[in-house]
Amino acid sequence: MSGENVSATPAPTGWNTWDVRTHTGMVHLPSGLRVRFGLLTPHGPAIDEFTWRDGLVRLGHHSVDGGYAEVTVEAGGILLHLVMAGGPGEVLNARAEASGTASSTASGTEASGTVVVAVDGWSSERPRPLDGIPGADEPTSRAGVRFGNLTWSVEASAAARHVTWADGLMLAFEAGTVDLRVAPDDVPGSVRDLDAVLAARRVDAERTRLRSAGRLGDAADALTRAVTWNTIYDPGLGRVLTPTSRDFVSAARRGFYGNWALHAWDTFFTGLAASVVDRDYARGIFRQILPYIDEAGMIPNRVSDDRGRTDDRSQPPVGALTVHRAYLAGGLSDATRDRALLTGGFPALLAWHDWWPRARRGPYGLLAWGSDPIEGDAGSATLDRAKRESGLDDSPMYDTATFDPAGHTMDLADVGLNALHIADAEALAAIADRLGEADTATRLRDEATEARGAAGKLLWDEERGGYRNLSADGRHDPHVSPTMLYPLLAGIPDATRAAAVAADLLRPEVLGGDRPLVSVARDDPAFAATYWRGRIWAPMAYLAVEGLRRYELTGLTRPVVDALLRLFLAEWQQHSHVRENYPAGGGEDLRDLRARSDGLMAWGGLLAYLAFTELADARPGGWRFAHPGEPAELRNLPLGDGRLDVCAADRLTVVLDGRVLLDATPGVTVSEYVRTPAQVTGLATGAGELLVAPPGDGEPVRLALDGRPRRFEIGPARDHRRKGTSA
Repeated sequence: MSGENVSATPAPTGWNTWDVRTHTGMVHLPSGLRVRFGLLTPHGPAIDEFTWRDGLVRLGHHSVDGGYAEVTVEAGGILLHLVMAGGPGEVLNARAEASGTASSTASGTEASGTVVVAVDGWSSERPRPLDGIPGADEPTSRAGVRFGNLTWSVEASAAARHVTWADGLMLAFEAGTVDLRVAPDDVPGSVRDLDAVLAARRVDAERTRLRSAGRLGDAADALTRAVTWNTIYDPGLGRVLTPTSRDFVSAARRGFYGNWALHAWDTFFTGLAASVVDRDYARGIFRQILPYIDEAGMIPNRVSDDRGRTDDRSQPPVGALTVHRAYLAGGLSDATRDRALLTGGFPALLAWHDWWPRARRGPYGLLAWGSDPIEGDAGSATLDRAKRESGLDDSPMYDTATFDPAGHTMDLADVGLNALHIADAEALAAIADRLGEADTATRLRDEATEARGAAGKLLWDEERGGYRNLSADGRHDPHVSPTMLYPLLAGIPDATRAAAVAADLLRPEVLGGDRPLVSVARDDPAFAATYWRGRIWAPMAYLAVEGLRRYELTGLTRPVVDALLRLFLAEWQQHSHVRENYPAGGGEDLRDLRARSDGLMAWGGLLAYLAFTELADARPGGWRFAHPGEPAELRNLPLGDGRLDVCAADRLTVVLDGRVLLDATPGVTVSEYVRTPAQVTGLATGAGELLVAPPGDGEPVRLALDGRPRRFEIGPARDHRRKGTSA
């Protein structure tokens, strides 16, 4: 995999926001010329200080290619709103608007902002001033620099009152609004064209922007920005990367690494979130972690620039699960889905799947988290590292576990790991089917069936009436987390047991309530408001809800998803945050580092994703479209067929590039929907009316539903094959 072009989308060209250290600037690739915006404060220019903990107010639209971005920051009682438009060309256009904050206005303070612009080099190379540049006291609206074998023109709409040189050009503008144009001096144009340029870019952005409304609020914007604002470029690798958070990986932003880091399950969940934004973008993200698979088949927990890779441990096996789900959501049938998403990743995902039973056999032959001994790494082959492989670093489930040095695993067979590995086998088998790997698909399904039987028997705690982790001494661990719902994701229980398990775990005093799916049960003595000891995590919630949906436990699923959506939207609307994790109770200041909740983390968008899929969900048997009971809109879903809009109002409508595919009364749900040029098939349930558009340009077929399930198969209008039969 190492020689593969792992992230062709977005392409590293032109101007973009991919300098990990700043939200308020753009870099020109491949030259490396950098332009950053900020405010002058009593302590000097504030340019790179804007993080989610300090000064980052609101993230605006951000294009997938990094060439268009809007952001609002604050320093010294002054708001700075930026609109930056670069893209694949050589020209950067930007508008910086400074104004007083609401608090400064209320206090009667005269708030006037001085906008500063720094022009320098991203790497060690520094721009050189042209001869005759104005001195520090000479106002100017034009300047020039030499950089990257080019002469660049810097043109502003107002005169800079201060012009200085250190490592680059620094301009200070006292005007409230400053337009700026940076371009090679032989490229025609003027800063006076900025209104037209920005208007054109906004129109282009709106054309493809994922949008939501109604009960979904602006969740689509939140999910999109949590992914696109975290895309970066590393000059050393020469690659575009999308860590779950640029604040988390960047030391300059008080993070934990140098300039970049990728984590295994973080990357797969980020790719899943990106799949509703742009199909190519999602494919590029999924492939970022795959080249780091080792010869044994292990995908490491983490790889980074300054701390290397974790050769002793992996992370939860969610790769095939997320890739397959993104594939299904990419089209209305296999004919229009992104086959490259499967072919590019299947060998590595299969090798990773097969690594687990070879390397992580624990008690009773079940899987357990572990860590391999690595020469020179004193922390390897320890309980702490095995906990980190779980992704649930400080979960109470592992407080009393011990480490087996012979097997390199915990002495605890883990419900979550065994269930995820079974679900991974199912997803890989489905992928193998589509790639014509029939023998591999059969082998995976047989293994899943065997593992399902063993796990269902051994991990079931008869006394507690649920699934529990199993220690080597035969005792079931009493701790409860949402991982105890993962057996539903793997199809382990029968329908009766699944419903009973879910109802028991989702009681308010356990994992339910107004803030559901906390990472450890509320009635657990170890429950706390910290990290994996009681906070709400979107990846864990996503996997648990997918398990509930497998058994069609809608009465439990819908209130959980609704509550998680309210939590997600409240944090976004108030703070412009998409959280690494969310508190189990209100009133907590999440900006404090001790809260251990990064403020813009892509996988937090999975809470929005769950709400989207209540309305429109691509499942293995076909799409499911359902009215959520209140108005909701989701527009511009990126499919290989075109752009899909789903609207729930007085009726439920599904529209592809302007053509209505389905039109139903609110009481009707359509599932198993597949559309090809030859026919449209599906299953309608509920009572009311359903209109189904046939392939081609024919008139819709009207179906009257009386509460009984009804299958439909509709051919092209010219064939007059329009059938509706009871299921």
